[in-house]
Amino acid sequence: MNTASRAFRYLAIVSALLFFALAAIWLFAPATLLANWGVVFDGGTTGLVGRRAAPLYVGIGVALLLARNAPPSPGRTAVVAGFVTTCLLLALLGLGEWAVGHVESGILPAVLVEVALGLAFWFVVGAEGGAKAQR
Repeated sequence: MNTASRAFRYLAIVSALLFFALAAIWLFAPATLLANWGVVFDGGTTGLVGRRAAPLYVGIGVALLLARNAPPSPGRTAVVAGFVTTCLLLALLGLGEWAVGHVESGILPAVLVEVALGLAFWFVVGAEGGAKAQR
């Protein structure tokens, strides 16, 4: 039986939990996160955007949690491709906002986590594909 690798399963669970935590922060304490980035929380626009981002993070977390035991397949690859794309675009956006001065260097830890997660999934799924090809 072809099942998900332990590395993929672990990475999916950890990432889902991280995204659930991010959703809770965006929903209940967005000012804390934004203050880290040097962005003033006005309660209006930034509050609205933060609260609307929270369900997106929950949705990504749910997709990863449900895919954690899935064997390599086109469907799982699609979930991973979406996740990698999301992480790398968030990182690029964070760097861009930092470069133009919209946020402070407090965004850089988030950028590093986003790049690390994106690359980790890319390598784990790539390694599974390579192992499958060798069989």
